[in-house]
This record gives sequence, structure tokens and C-alpha cells, in this order.
Amino acid sequence: MTKVLIIDKLHDAILPILEQENIEVTYRPDIAVDEVPNVIKDYNGLILRSKMKVGVDLLDLAPKLRFIARAGAGVDEIDEEYLLRRNITLLNAPEGNMDAVGEHTIAMLLCLMNFLHIGNTEVRQKLWLREENRGHELSTRTVGIIGYGNMGKAFAKRLIGFGCKVLAYDNGKKNYGDEYAQEASLEQIQKEADVLSFHIPLNKENKHLFTQEYLSAFEKPIYLLNLARGEVIPFSTIEWGLDNDKIIAAGLDVLENEKLHTLSKDQERIFNKLCNDSRVIFTPHVGGWSFESYEKISTVLGKKIISLLSK
Repeated sequence: MTKVLIIDKLHDAILPILEQENIEVTYRPDIAVDEVPNVIKDYNGLILRSKMKVGVDLLDLAPKLRFIARAGAGVDEIDEEYLLRRNITLLNAPEGNMDAVGEHTIAMLLCLMNFLHIGNTEVRQKLWLREENRGHELSTRTVGIIGYGNMGKAFAKRLIGFGCKVLAYDNGKKNYGDEYAQEASLEQIQKEADVLSFHIPLNKENKHLFTQEYLSAFEKPIYLLNLARGEVIPFSTIEWGLDNDKIIAAGLDVLENEKLHTLSKDQERIFNKLCNDSRVIFTPHVGGWSFESYEKISTVLGKKIISLLSK
């Protein structure tokens, strides 16, 4: 019998999917990180969200492990190279939260372009400033999407109704243009884009990808959106872009360092500066974390596990 350990809280939808296939599930969402190494040796599968990093030290204690399943999209906290050497399959569920990310990205962009966050605050202060809050129409803009997987495509699909031009660049793909976005080079996006939205994974190549040099190549000032991973865009690049009018406004669902009590001195300085800048809006890494995606992620992941074990 296949034995699976779940160490994070997941939607209950995953349990009947696994149990109906005669999989023995140990559901321990409250297990402490330092307890996992003591029990992992008995299991064929590990399912988690973000409780802990999964590296060589833990994997060496799991000789029976056949798969690791991440309830979400990003897998940057898991040592993929070592999994390949051990022939352990890595599963994730971007299909489960892509709709949530697509909608959240649209929401952040419309908020920035129409000053919704500013207008709301001012009216509450009995300031009725119509001219100062005159918005911009998305239909007149070109949107550049970096990364055209599940998340990038979900965003592009929702842009269709606005009538804007959508360009997509994905370094790892070819012939990916479709009815939602035109395949483009990075250089074309840097020339034409009014909006730039990141939807790429965090890996060695993408860490701190968005440098001052990268941003300087854009011919027009941009609305910047990051719903990928915070470390793709350093705090320093955002600060420089805003100070030098290269970034019109920024919507950030993720940050270079999301453990805000551990910010370095310079990160703390820039973060405080961004907090006092009305051109910046934040959300706490919830772009893909809707009530609906919570269930869909579990369902998608459960089906993928069943498919893997049936081979």
C-alpha cells in the first residue's frame, strides 16, 4: 500500500481522492518542522504547501519516497536537481490557482490605473478631488507579460475584453502565441510595453532578473506588476524605477523578502519608502489564494498523484 504524509493544511477535497485509491494518508497539518525528519522514512509520498524547504538532508532520510507534491505553483523551496538524481517525481498544481492569479493581476492593474486606492482614502477624509483622480483606460495600452505558462496565460485571457495589445515573452518556449497574446521578443516588449507583468518561477536564472539595466531598456515608463516571486525583482530596482520615473506605479503581491521582521537595513529603508508612496500597492502573497483555488489546488493535485501511481 502507498503511504502518503501531508504536513500542511489542505482543502479536504484531496482526502477522498487519495483514499478511494487505497492510499494510506497520514494527515498531520500541525506537525512541527523538526518532527518531519523523524517520520519521513516510512512514506512513499510527501504533500506540502510551504511549511519547510525540502533538500538533500531531508530526502536522504526518505529511501521509499516516490513523489513530492506541492499544493501550489512554485517549487523553488524544493531541490529539483536532487529529486531527478533520486528519480523522485515532483508534482505541483498551477492549474488550480491560475484563475485566481489572473483575476488578482487585473484587479491590481485597474486599481493603479484608476487611482482607486487613493480615491477611496481621500473620500473617507472628505476630500472630493475629481481631476486629481482622473484615470487611464487600459484599451489604449500595450501589456507585456514575462512568462507565458498557466499564470501568464490566465492574465492574458482576462485582458481580451479590454481591447489592449498583449505581448508575451517566455524564454523557455517557442511558438506559444495564441488568441490571447502575441509571441514577442524581450526587446519588442521593452520597446512597446506600457504595462509589465511577471509570471515566472524563481530559479537561478530568474533571481534578481529585473535589474536597473533590465528596466532601463524600456522605452516608456511602465506599470509594474509582480505576482510571481519576490526575489525576481529586488527592492532596489523598484526604488530606482520610481525615483527615475521609469515605473509609473507598482502592484506587488510578492516581495524580495516577505519575512518583514527580517528585513536588512537597506530593505527596511526601501520598504518604508514604498509604504509611503501612493504609487505602490501591496497584497500579502494572496494572488493565487482564493477560496475557490484552495479547493481546486487540492483536487488537481489529488488527480495528478493518482495518475502518477497508476503508471
